[in-house]
Amino acid sequence: MKLMIASDIHGSAFYCDKMLNTFAKENPERLLLLGDLLYHGPRNDLPKNYEPKKVIRMLNGIKDKIICVRGNCEAEVDQMVLEFPVLSESLLMFLDNRLIFATHGHIYNKDKLPALQPGDVFLQGHTHIPVLGKIGDNFFMNPGSVSIPKENSEHSYMIYENQSFTLKNLDGKILSDFNLLS
Repeated sequence: MKLMIASDIHGSAFYCDKMLNTFAKENPERLLLLGDLLYHGPRNDLPKNYEPKKVIRMLNGIKDKIICVRGNCEAEVDQMVLEFPVLSESLLMFLDNRLIFATHGHIYNKDKLPALQPGDVFLQGHTHIPVLGKIGDNFFMNPGSVSIPKENSEHSYMIYENQSFTLKNLDGKILSDFNLLS
């Protein structure tokens, strides 16, 4: 399965549009969103073209392709306007015989991991900083932020395919990759 993974859109219609154009070019089976879809939160500046209502329409347009977890900026009212589930704190996926624990990162994170077995993948957003690596016997992945990257990182997303995570900027340029079998 080819999976696109993105996080932290924060209501930016400009970057959501770029992400969805990239989604169309990449042509994965699903888009996994790691939360913070519509609102920017009190710690972030407004992102470019902050238009949550437009982001709602764009994401609802591909609702059958989206898998999502709740970010710290999501609220019950978001579920009333988004036509796909957005309120799950985490999800478990089995891809290529490997467990992937996906969450936003404000409850579970690299400093407070859920119960995992060696070789499992912990996938989070929240920090706006991309990471591809290991924590002990587990893999740790973060796609960074679509709209508000931090620590001089780029507007980014990840592709998962054939036990590899590839970090790319929104123009599709490969920034880094990590093979789980290496």
